[in-house]
Amino acid sequence: MALTLKEVEHIANLARLTLTAEEKEAYRRQLSDILSHAEQLQKIDTSHISPTASVLGQECRLREDTAGQSLTPQDLAKNAPAFQENQFKVPKVLE
Repeated sequence: MALTLKEVEHIANLARLTLTAEEKEAYRRQLSDILSHAEQLQKIDTSHISPTASVLGQECRLREDTAGQSLTPQDLAKNAPAFQENQFKVPKVLE
């Protein structure tokens, strides 16, 4: 699919780009090549491929979800700048 210079100017305008005449021509060629390649890919029959197919293996690398020991309020308070009655104290943001 070959783009026209007018289409390239429209795309550049949408992207807020100011292009020289040489850049417009270069982008016209490059974008046309990209669209031609995408056009070729659209012709490939993928009807026999599952939509969720992946080239990567289907292995789960996450660890087992097991319950662990929770932190105590005292342990949490060690890193808090201010802690009172099992609550973090923060500066007031409303007057």
